[in-house]
Amino acid sequence: MSDKGITTINPATEEKLDFYPHMTDHELTSAVQNCHNAFLKWKTKTVEERGKVIKAIGESLKKNKEELSQLMTAEMGKLLSQSYSEVDLCAGICDHTADIAPKELADEVRELSNGGRGLITYSPIGVIYGIQPWNYPAYQVIRYAIVNLIAGNGVLLKHAESVTGCGEKIKEIFEEAGLPKHLFTTLIINHDQSDKVIENDLVRGVTLTGSPVAGEIIGAKAGKQLKKTVLELGSNDAYIVLEDADMEVAIEACVKGRIYNNGETCIAAKRFIVVEAVYDEFKDGFVKAMKAIKHGDPTGDNVDIGPMARKDLREELHNQVLESVANGATILCGGEMPEGKGYYYPSTVIENVNPGQPTYDDELFGPVAALIKAKDAEDAMRIANDSRFGLGGGIFTKDEDKAFEMASKHFDTGMVFINSFGLAQPNMPFGGVKRSGFGREHGGFGMKEFVNTKAIMRLES
Repeated sequence: MSDKGITTINPATEEKLDFYPHMTDHELTSAVQNCHNAFLKWKTKTVEERGKVIKAIGESLKKNKEELSQLMTAEMGKLLSQSYSEVDLCAGICDHTADIAPKELADEVRELSNGGRGLITYSPIGVIYGIQPWNYPAYQVIRYAIVNLIAGNGVLLKHAESVTGCGEKIKEIFEEAGLPKHLFTTLIINHDQSDKVIENDLVRGVTLTGSPVAGEIIGAKAGKQLKKTVLELGSNDAYIVLEDADMEVAIEACVKGRIYNNGETCIAAKRFIVVEAVYDEFKDGFVKAMKAIKHGDPTGDNVDIGPMARKDLREELHNQVLESVANGATILCGGEMPEGKGYYYPSTVIENVNPGQPTYDDELFGPVAALIKAKDAEDAMRIANDSRFGLGGGIFTKDEDKAFEMASKHFDTGMVFINSFGLAQPNMPFGGVKRSGFGREHGGFGMKEFVNTKAIMRLES
């Protein structure tokens, strides 16, 4: 990136894709004002009227699936098949949101204690500013934008620089579907300009998906302006394998959980905590499967994983591996920086992982797995919760009732998967605790994060 704009690069080839000039300060101020003006008209629409446009956005996403998917893979490096799946998920979110919104946002009548009349409304508050990452170029945008649009808000997007083209394409798709011009606006700006957006009085809320450090910075800036935030941050999710687990299911799901989306997923499986009774069995199968992962051109066939999204991210991941090894960890496979074009990194498994090592303490945002031995189920849960993070996690056992009890009473995370690895489910809340952030998206929760829950009362005298 230069001071005057953003250059996108294909991580598989290291070739330049496109250049996008930064907006001027005047253009930025006008963009915020135009979004607010569009909001003033949009908020007067009924939820059902907004829902028709949201449904149309879903159809527009399907219509533009090939072009958007190709662009996501070119800018971010994810497998083309996974780009297709991402667009399908986004279209599904549009349909689901439009279907549930009339009920979720309906006025609620309350009887007051003195016999008076009470009404609760969920009123839109204005322009919501979203700062989004590169790892799911379409989904990250759809996740926060669609619920805020259905709620009646306007939406601004500052997308990650490396997927700027995707942000622009999504805006085209929205407007093609009939969303009023300016109601969803992409901002091609630098960090200083982003601060000005947060300070702008017309911006009423800020949502960020990113690292905990980014969350600290944006949360502080928004807090200073007394503006609500939703922060979905990183994690080092633990997947627990108990003695009675179906080992074939556990290994398959854990490998998928570690390499899906090139291993660059906030709720990816990252720490694998296995009770000692089955540790060696799991280790042998897991390492064998990770060694067999096929890396290559993300647009090609028979490829399991593509490149990492940026050169600096690959270097950071490799340094985490080297630092962990220097502090006693052992590499079971992978762990060597490959030569040649593209920001590829081998699927890697590390054991003898302990506190004080990056592989134990930090987030591994790439295809590196930390293998940890636990004495028993209680010890495994202790290790899982011994983390600054708390986004997701998993439990593998044939006793699902036990797993659900462990998850509900003991796992200190926002999401837990049982005998599986999964991503988003539109009808379930998405979000975390501790340094993984706060606030929820999906499941009807997201559309109420940035509304005015208003109490209207007529009291009996």
